[in-house]
Amino acid sequence: MSRFDRIYKIHDILRNARRPVPMRVFMEALEASRNTVTRDFEFLRDSLGAPIEYCREHNGHQYAPDSPEFELPGFWMNPAELYALLACEQLLENVQPGMITSRLAPLKDKIRHLLGESGHDAERISERIHIQPIQSRMAAPQIFDPVAEATLAGKRLSFSYRARSSGDISHRQADPQRLLHYRSNWYLLAECRTADALRLFSLDRISEPRVEDTPSVQRVTEELDGFAYASFGIFGGGPKGTAHLRFSRHAAEWVADEIWHPDQIGEHWDDGYHLKVPYSDERELVMEVLRYGPDVKVIGPPELRSEIVRRIQKMADKY
Repeated sequence: MSRFDRIYKIHDILRNARRPVPMRVFMEALEASRNTVTRDFEFLRDSLGAPIEYCREHNGHQYAPDSPEFELPGFWMNPAELYALLACEQLLENVQPGMITSRLAPLKDKIRHLLGESGHDAERISERIHIQPIQSRMAAPQIFDPVAEATLAGKRLSFSYRARSSGDISHRQADPQRLLHYRSNWYLLAECRTADALRLFSLDRISEPRVEDTPSVQRVTEELDGFAYASFGIFGGGPKGTAHLRFSRHAAEWVADEIWHPDQIGEHWDDGYHLKVPYSDERELVMEVLRYGPDVKVIGPPELRSEIVRRIQKMADKY
């Protein structure tokens, strides 16, 4: 065990101890000799200012009870915590390249140095953790940064928006509420001043974003949750119905372990796996159902069944 690890471990033992800790406890926990532990005590006390004292009555060491609560100075984490921090940075960088790289560069260098001192290889993080985005539409930094700034700072945002369905471009003013990362893509949930309602904007369709000085009007959490999470998929709004789907036993091996919606109901019946999911807009749900082909059947509601039939017939006409 390196000195880095031992110092952290000693500090952890002492700050959680209710009475003086015998030397044998430190030797066993650190797998170190008495002389090594003693030198670590001296380093903690003389270099880091730890109020370590020996209690003759209980034949053990402790932090002086009458001293202020002591914490290791500066940036001090154990190797597991440092690895976790680097892993988080790697995950965020995969989700949105460039989002925090420049800001965290000095911190990453320090973390790698600390891990190197403790005998660990920080470079392996990037080799061991990967995210494979599927059908992602990357938001450029010049778009993502001002949108994120307005959202986090509570400022109004103005931008141009190209509708995906029609291709029309409109100018919008909006009060950002949340940034959503859904299926490898970024969306802005905002109160649109033009529509006077909550709307979802795909960041890859936004251009010329500008953060204004005007504070944004914030909706309450319950309203945002109701719009964003009440129904299946990215299309917001309260549910207009509940889809009842029956999957084959083969498909159930995957579907039964999936979370389609927090309020879903899934049950294994004799004829397959039945899943009930609330939805407000059938477009994404229809695409998800068609993905399973003959391994799924829509039991209800009738309008959802009709839409599935219509799509299948149009597909068949192409072949």
